[in-house]
Amino acid sequence: MLRYLTAGESHGKALIAILEGMPAGLKINAEDINKELKRRQSGFGRGKRMQIENDRCQIVSGLKGAKTLGSPITLLIENKDFSIEKLHKVMCARPGHADLAGLLKYGFSDIREVLERASARSTAATVGVGALCKIFLNEFKIKISSRVLSIGGENTKQGMIGKIKEAIKDKDTVGGVFEIVACGVPAGLGSYVQPDRRLDAKIAQGVMSIPGIKAIEIGLGLGYAVSFGSEVHDSIYYNKNKGYFRKTNNAGGIEGGISNGEDIVIRACMKPICTLLNPLDSVNIASKKTSKASVERSDICVVEAAGVVAEAVLAYCLADSLLEKFGGDNLTDIKTGYQNYLKRIR
Repeated sequence: MLRYLTAGESHGKALIAILEGMPAGLKINAEDINKELKRRQSGFGRGKRMQIENDRCQIVSGLKGAKTLGSPITLLIENKDFSIEKLHKVMCARPGHADLAGLLKYGFSDIREVLERASARSTAATVGVGALCKIFLNEFKIKISSRVLSIGGENTKQGMIGKIKEAIKDKDTVGGVFEIVACGVPAGLGSYVQPDRRLDAKIAQGVMSIPGIKAIEIGLGLGYAVSFGSEVHDSIYYNKNKGYFRKTNNAGGIEGGISNGEDIVIRACMKPICTLLNPLDSVNIASKKTSKASVERSDICVVEAAGVVAEAVLAYCLADSLLEKFGGDNLTDIKTGYQNYLKRIR
């Protein structure tokens, strides 16, 4: 099974990720990870920080001859804007951010000490971990992609761009909805026997851990609430070539906490960024007087980038569940067990 930790501050020296549990024998190309890091920085509406940073990873442990050793893999992503000790104090919390809650929790007198770690800059490390997991899943022909469905209620490309331009003009921010799809996932990942082993529960926890995500649905999601069972449950069919299959996929590829062999389909809502150039009312934490919220360098819209981060989270969840089911410390052994399982369920 997999586990990972990330470390680092937004304006600290670097971001670090350590991934443990990846089997030995997997070939890793750092450029595959760098491509994912670049995707996270893309999208109309990103801020000036993305013009400064050019995220690239250094793999500092876990490989020999570009292949995994079965030991922990460490990724390091250096920050070009390494200025944490020079930056001004932040005294007025931004509504919607971790600023005030974090300040109260840890007893700080400077909101900077909250926002440096609470910043979504940390998701670069998450994407690095997800990129490693995507390389692993590719060995089993499992592919993950994402797309933006809507921005500020607009769902056409022209309308979405227009909404972001409107937010830029008004010194505002805007959120939206994105979709992630995993293709080629076999039936049988996850379990119904314990709550924490349910695949949908793992995915929901992972996606909701992304800064700014406020809602998630799997498959038809909230659409189930307005339908009869006969209208929404996916009928089951069988033929010798396909095995078991469905003609619809309202379940989003998961039933009873277990993947059912159909594509896994997830949608999530990313809220508008909390930093507004025309800030909302707040309170100065020193004087306790009403003031405007602090303004930090930030983005206008990050829905596209949030989808890339969610891809990484989903990749980690699927890789972890696949290793839970097939075990093994060597990639060849795992692939042998995987192929034998596919033959059995046909």
